[in-house]
Amino acid sequence: MTRPRQVLLPAGRGGTRAYTPRDETLRFAADGPPFTSRTVFSAAHVVADPLADVSPDGPAAVDWDATLAFRRHLWSHGLGVAEAMDTAQRGMGLDWAGAAELIRRSAAEAKAVGGRIACGVGTDQLTLPATLTQVREAYEEQLALVEAAGAQAILMASRALAATAASPDDYAETYGHLLRQASEPVILHWLGPMFDPALAGYWGSADLDAATDTFLEVIAAHPDKVDGIKISLLDADREVALRRRLPQGVRCYTGDDFHYPELIAGDDHGFSHALLGIFDPLGPLAATAVRVLDTGDVKAFRALLDPTVELSRHLFQSPTRYYKTGVVFLAWLAGHQTHFTMVGGLQSARSLPHLARAYELADTLGLFPDPTLAASRMRSLLAVHGVTQ
Repeated sequence: MTRPRQVLLPAGRGGTRAYTPRDETLRFAADGPPFTSRTVFSAAHVVADPLADVSPDGPAAVDWDATLAFRRHLWSHGLGVAEAMDTAQRGMGLDWAGAAELIRRSAAEAKAVGGRIACGVGTDQLTLPATLTQVREAYEEQLALVEAAGAQAILMASRALAATAASPDDYAETYGHLLRQASEPVILHWLGPMFDPALAGYWGSADLDAATDTFLEVIAAHPDKVDGIKISLLDADREVALRRRLPQGVRCYTGDDFHYPELIAGDDHGFSHALLGIFDPLGPLAATAVRVLDTGDVKAFRALLDPTVELSRHLFQSPTRYYKTGVVFLAWLAGHQTHFTMVGGLQSARSLPHLARAYELADTLGLFPDPTLAASRMRSLLAVHGVTQ
């Protein structure tokens, strides 16, 4: 019996509406030339082990084969992998022990296949309350592990530091200590409270102008130890203003999943590189767009990437910290994993209508290598929720 072409999606108020999936997909060849104009990282998700008997608040059970296969997929298209970051559910299902194993395995895989990798360094092995000394020592432990694995370090914003620091000076002292002992230049990550409410008032002030000044003072004091900064504040104007104040040679990596095409394209005064969660589902398309930008054709770059913004804004809508659910959902529909299960049970963090809209937007963009498989999996999820096709 032939499956119906249409998929009945939630239409609100308990009803459904018919959606007709694409017949074809866009094809983006892997193994293209290296990027020349921008440095681009995709923050990659982890694949849970769906057969593990674990609880949402227990240690994560990770399917290592599927997780590493997805990283090889990103590397094959020329993207760097930003490992053990927010997209990997760091602090939202993946604890430090799991993150440490992820870093070791991914760094070894990167070395084996020639992929670029940078890994998150944080303080999530701590329990609160903590002292500043304990915060520094936790950062040091993670920095040592990342450097020993042969990966570039990303100094992530710390919940423990946000809870412990009493002034901007505490931030300056903590980061200054870490930068002085880093073996290679690091990426500093400023993650806004929309991604993690526990990071409100980071850099010692709820006033973003004052926080920016402290952030820039830390960089200015150690420009040789800062490869770049990753800004995830979802404020394009603030990012542009900040990147224009950076010391010569310090990159700005956009983490703005609302405005990334314009920020990467840049203006007469400069541009942003990229370290983005949305480049997990957009990997092949994003890589193609960056290679077009390498030729100097900004208009064609924007023509490829601008249509993806609606999907990105949908996935990252408030509460933004649950965007990982949509990212993993799309990976399942695209055939990168066999199930829609997440560590910590986070697959339940978004509603069925939200996921259905993500499917529709991604299918419209031609993101699914096999649209028929994606439609079949979408129907199976709908059926579990009582939607009869």
